[in-house]
Amino acid sequence: QVQLVESGGGLVQPGGSVRLSCAASGASTFSIYRMGWYRQAPGKQRELVATITSSGYKNYADSMKGRFTISRDNAKNTVYLQMNSLKPEDTAVYYCYAALGAAIDYWGQGTQVTVSS
Repeated sequence: QVQLVESGGGLVQPGGSVRLSCAASGASTFSIYRMGWYRQAPGKQRELVATITSSGYKNYADSMKGRFTISRDNAKNTVYLQMNSLKPEDTAVYYCYAALGAAIDYWGQGTQVTVSS
């Protein structure tokens, strides 16, 4: 059983930056998982933010391209999401996930990011 724990959320001003971390435990081969981030804003559906494959290929939702960067450190069993130029509409709970195939196998509990002055 893989457990994912997110951290790094909080209150940030518009135009600011924050880095989220997602630490995985219980995965003997973290490097083979496709990792990624979703987010869910109040009253909205969960939406994909970014993914990174086991080989390091990255993909982003259009609205995040150029502002967000996903990365992973397999030695630390951790995936990161660097978010820059934050906007109020980026306010959401951000969830980390891990997947081996097409379906998502594991979710984190989520971390709140609030962008407000």
